[in-house]
Amino acid sequence: MADNEEGPPEASIDFVPALCFVPRGVSKERPDKIVLTQTELARIIGATQNELDEEDDSNDDEGEEGGNMDVDEEEEDDNDAGAQNRNPNDEFNFNGYENEENSNVTSMANIVDADEQVPDEDEDSEAEDEVIQKNDNLILVGHVQDDAASMEVWVFNQEEESLYTHHDFLLPSFPLCIEWMNHDAGSDKPGNMCAIGCMDPIITVWDLDIQDSIEPTFKLGSKGSRKQQKPQYGHKDAVLDLSWNRNFEHILASGSVDQTLILWDMDEGQPHTTITAFEEKVQSLEFHPEEAQSILTGCSDGYVRLFDCRDSEMVNSACIKWQIPGEVEKVLWHPTQTNYFIIGSNDGSLHYADKRKANELLWSIKGHNEEISGVCFNSQKPNLLTSTSTEGTLKVWNFDTNEAKEVYEHEFNMGRLQCMRQCPEDPYTLAFGGEKPPRCAVFNIKNSIAVRRTFDIEDAPQE
Repeated sequence: MADNEEGPPEASIDFVPALCFVPRGVSKERPDKIVLTQTELARIIGATQNELDEEDDSNDDEGEEGGNMDVDEEEEDDNDAGAQNRNPNDEFNFNGYENEENSNVTSMANIVDADEQVPDEDEDSEAEDEVIQKNDNLILVGHVQDDAASMEVWVFNQEEESLYTHHDFLLPSFPLCIEWMNHDAGSDKPGNMCAIGCMDPIITVWDLDIQDSIEPTFKLGSKGSRKQQKPQYGHKDAVLDLSWNRNFEHILASGSVDQTLILWDMDEGQPHTTITAFEEKVQSLEFHPEEAQSILTGCSDGYVRLFDCRDSEMVNSACIKWQIPGEVEKVLWHPTQTNYFIIGSNDGSLHYADKRKANELLWSIKGHNEEISGVCFNSQKPNLLTSTSTEGTLKVWNFDTNEAKEVYEHEFNMGRLQCMRQCPEDPYTLAFGGEKPPRCAVFNIKNSIAVRRTFDIEDAPQE
């Protein structure tokens, strides 16, 4: 066979599993940039090495307890051998970093305000492109490419119909869910933050007004280390979904493969309440838009559960249930008719329910041929619902409390659609993540004549 002279092969795994909109006007026009000193770089390398050591401790502990069936034993042996040969004190030359004399270097990283930077003339145009305008949305795009994971920060301007990548940063593990929130723990001012749940059980929280971060602002959870006498807390497996409580802004909820739901107090950095009333992994959750104490969950055991979190001692035993055939993939509250919610299943079905009627479905419909990957209500048209499936299609539905009728279908040719989110300012504008180029796309359903006619929408998007 002839040698391949066209460069490295394309990534065999390349898709967008999660994304999230950031509202307009909350992001800093010029995100601050971090300039790492050599001392701070050494600290971060050391912290990363400690995390790797903790990971080795965790693997060792699992091996002593019988091992994890998903872990290849030969790989464990190789990792153990590598750990024995590694000298963390010398590998990164920590002493060299700490002892190097440099009058221009401080002992900590500098966060440089971009407004104080004076770019050269040649950099003016590029710097102007980096400005985030007040009418820009950010779209946070989790991207997996082979063994690498990153979050790309895209800028979307609806008026100019522009969409481009502003910057990105590496993630410690494959992203599965992203949640924006304006609560900045430890500050009395609103923030511009996002929480990311990954295949790793640790939730990372990032400040979106800081560019080029190489580590999160803080983390929720710890794997623990018996050798280093660090306790484990939080989740023990992948985090599948997140929901921020907009009424109690310091509370973030997370659902996991470990069959638990955790309510985190972000100000304390600790679990406030842990709910264990599940028999399978918790795949979807959302706080009620008006009732701060109510959270809706969807589980692989086929149950939707509604919890009242005011009594942490009774929360596990006091919940309202609905059951559907198959697994629950998505749950979502109606934003304006807040007694109602939608359920999406792994067989492509959609179910509509009323929180006042336990274990009763108002209607069910086979909407898609494969699992539901996204659902969105429209706050301006209460009877408009959109859904996506891993089969690669978007559908628009006209519904009431008795039935749902298909209005429009669109094929994106992006392979399996993994996720869909809605623009906060324009509920007709949706973003999608897939596994074929462009892998992330923005689409306005008002492009459809059928949608405009059915829902009496006068203004179509500009061509």
